[in-house]
Amino acid sequence: MTSAVQHDQLHSLRGVMPRPDDFSKSGHNHPARPLPWLDGPGNPTDGAVQGGTSGVAAPTAGSGVDGVGNGFSGPQGTFTVNSAPPDTNGAVGATQYVQIVNSGFAVFDKSTKNVVYGPVATNTLWSGFGGPCETDNDGDATVVYDKAAGRWVISQFAVTAAPYYECVAVSATSDATGAYYRYAFPYGNVFPDYPKMGVWPDAYYETFNMFNGNTFAGAKLCAYDRNAMLSGAAATQQCFQLSTSYGGVLPSDLDGSTAPPAGSPNYLINFTAGQLNLWKFHVDWTNTANTTLTGPTALPVASFATACGGGTCVPQSGTNQKLDSLGDRMMFRLAYRNFTDHEALVATHSVKVGTTKQNPYTGVRWYEIRNPGTAPVVYQQSTFAPDTTFRWLGSVAMDKQGNMALGYSASSSAIHPAIRYTGRLATDPLNTMQAESSIIEGLGSQSGNNLSRWGDYSAMTVDPADDCTFWYTNEYLRTTGSFNWSTRLESFKFSTCQ
Repeated sequence: MTSAVQHDQLHSLRGVMPRPDDFSKSGHNHPARPLPWLDGPGNPTDGAVQGGTSGVAAPTAGSGVDGVGNGFSGPQGTFTVNSAPPDTNGAVGATQYVQIVNSGFAVFDKSTKNVVYGPVATNTLWSGFGGPCETDNDGDATVVYDKAAGRWVISQFAVTAAPYYECVAVSATSDATGAYYRYAFPYGNVFPDYPKMGVWPDAYYETFNMFNGNTFAGAKLCAYDRNAMLSGAAATQQCFQLSTSYGGVLPSDLDGSTAPPAGSPNYLINFTAGQLNLWKFHVDWTNTANTTLTGPTALPVASFATACGGGTCVPQSGTNQKLDSLGDRMMFRLAYRNFTDHEALVATHSVKVGTTKQNPYTGVRWYEIRNPGTAPVVYQQSTFAPDTTFRWLGSVAMDKQGNMALGYSASSSAIHPAIRYTGRLATDPLNTMQAESSIIEGLGSQSGNNLSRWGDYSAMTVDPADDCTFWYTNEYLRTTGSFNWSTRLESFKFSTCQ
């Protein structure tokens, strides 16, 4: 157990004056830190391809708006892209939607989708905090909404120089523009890459891919003291370091109003060749000797090979520049829901589809895992690939009825990168998604500066007010170029969910 090296309170985010040069740095490429294992032996064909649809359309999208991206303007000024990829993610709360990209964020009114705060640099949240959390603005940020407490939890790493930190801010109310309790958790000289957070009753769980220089050191699984952080008290973290056999682990993030069974551990998942791996992390803040990590339990799945061998192969219209697949890891979030008669996790990653090495394309593999606390089983799974368009960078969630929505990027040599989605009703045949819908079709391709980096993650979340409405955010381009990405946020729901 280690303590946050520093904590304090920001009394009002609205009262912070952003620096005028926050977005003035020239564009730079955030390199991928690939994980060192992929498909295992051979080149397995996909054993769960859904190569067509029933013709039924996924729910119709509402009125989408552009999010933080090139030229985006709001009350605090105009955003200029200064890095790639954008690491687009967001979350929906009681009255607001918070969207974060690699170096900035904004707050939107949920009912109108009008921006009410931002864009500002993400480290604005740590103004006056001191140290690297205030001075660095290194990205890899995520935002989640603690539905039980009505709080926002925003984090990003500070890694300009060692020692490295994860900077975490927990709102004091459900207003994302108000007060925050702020923390800096230490990770020494081992680089804590690709942090991902999940909300659970006993802790905020954060996972990392750790690197000694460019050498992978295994996944690190950490729990932050949620109860202390909700009141701004001094907080500690408890962590487990996995071996180099495991990376890309995601913590479960609670959706819905029904808590997990009392005393339930947090569930964490990654994949290796032909299987998902499930861990159970139980934390005890009174007696750390009682904190346990059990697993992994292997859950066999239909055969797959990772998209692009985990690397770069996604084509775009009008350019030879290919895009990164991030096929070597699970995609944010690992959404959890307690339906009382069963628990369910939904997860997704990008896989290779196609019968030959010469003509592969990519699809989005998704899973529903049931009863993770007792007898875990892959209840259903499929790879959504209705045609030879490349689909990747997915994010999936369930509403209160068990209906599912899956958003992702789509591209090919004939189209610019687009943002699309599909979904399924709980009553649909198992292992199937409905027909594809489009949020926005890209108007440009990413070209120039040898820039392959794309996305890193997107985010599908569920509105806590009705527990029916899905909100999705991802990136696209309005014109061909580099360091000129835009983002989009959209909401939709199934008509049967009321």
